[in-house]
Amino acid sequence: MKLTSTRRQLIVGAAATLALPAYIRRANAQSIVKVAGVHMSPVENAWNSRIHLAFQEAAAGGLIEYEFSEGVAPTDYPRAMREYAESGTQLVWGESYAVEREAREVAADYADTAFLMGSSGGPEGDNFGVFGTRNHEAAYLAGMLAGKMSTSNTFGSVGGYPIPEVNLLINAFRAGVSEVNPDATFLNGFIGAWFDPARAKEAAIAQIDAGADILFGERIGTADAAQERGVKAIGSLIDYTPRYPGTVFANAIWNYSPTIEAIVADIQAGKPVGRDYTEYSFMSHGGNELIYVADDVPADAVAPMLEKQAAIQSGAWDVPINNEEPA
Repeated sequence: MKLTSTRRQLIVGAAATLALPAYIRRANAQSIVKVAGVHMSPVENAWNSRIHLAFQEAAAGGLIEYEFSEGVAPTDYPRAMREYAESGTQLVWGESYAVEREAREVAADYADTAFLMGSSGGPEGDNFGVFGTRNHEAAYLAGMLAGKMSTSNTFGSVGGYPIPEVNLLINAFRAGVSEVNPDATFLNGFIGAWFDPARAKEAAIAQIDAGADILFGERIGTADAAQERGVKAIGSLIDYTPRYPGTVFANAIWNYSPTIEAIVADIQAGKPVGRDYTEYSFMSHGGNELIYVADDVPADAVAPMLEKQAAIQSGAWDVPINNEEPA
């Protein structure tokens, strides 16, 4: 499949070309970006689904070719990465949170292949790029809406693991709540899994029983508990409102397309991808957004939220990033 976007050429002599890293020489020589996704969870998992959808859209638009594996266990993960690299894939996408050392070792063995990994660590070398999930700005705005809606002043949240990407999201939601409701109290639970809706529902029910009447669902299953018990919920990453009408009133949406466009542009230009692509998840790049049901939200909560949203989008104000594990 031919790339149709403008490609910046590197004009260098033959000797200089040979001196470039192998990854850059290979990128200059080709016009097709072949991408392979190695998903630990099923692609229906909220986080993976946003990435999977963005890759599918990029493929449908003629930007990339895309294949993937899902449900790849950590013990099998390095093998899957190596198989894709050896098959001629130009970009191996993955999630190295559970296999940081192993993933970096694979990348070091395949200098001709670009790697983009969800990671809590930094980039490495010319070919190991990283990204973090950043829909925290939308989570903050959702918190501002939620803070005006609770009758118990107790807010719950259910997360997967207490890693920075999850912690900052829950903390941003709490900070948004606290901006408009300084009397708020918070409950939180981690389920020790990325995809276990039954366990997430159980954790959410425990928080509802402890008084929470609005839940932030970092994990799938949270809204099931809210719907069953008649309280409100906020979705994360994807739009849960159609599935839970009357229960989910807002969603902190994550858009992965800007990240894909950025790394593909680097590959097209023959640039090293050993950098941090997290910035493309920020609201200023279109990487996250808040969607909400206006009829379910108090009118007096919307104007302050929109004012804050404008400040975030313009760069006049930044949502604080707090990576500490929420209690």
